[in-house]
Amino acid sequence: MEKRFVEYLQDVLISIHENIHEARERKNFADKDELDYIEGKLMAYNEVLAILRMSAKEFDIPSAEIGL
Repeated sequence: MEKRFVEYLQDVLISIHENIHEARERKNFADKDELDYIEGKLMAYNEVLAILRMSAKEFDIPSAEIGL
């Protein structure tokens, strides 16, 4: 079960990182209205990553091992 949990978490993290990369790319071609929306998404993704890092630290989980 532990291995599946790590794989699940890594899959979620990969998706978050991919979404961040895609949003950063879209920023280059966005108009003002879309730019505000993209900036909001990036802030939310970074907040989620910060929460996951903080929780990993609290549970003594090596963040590099799971892709944080």
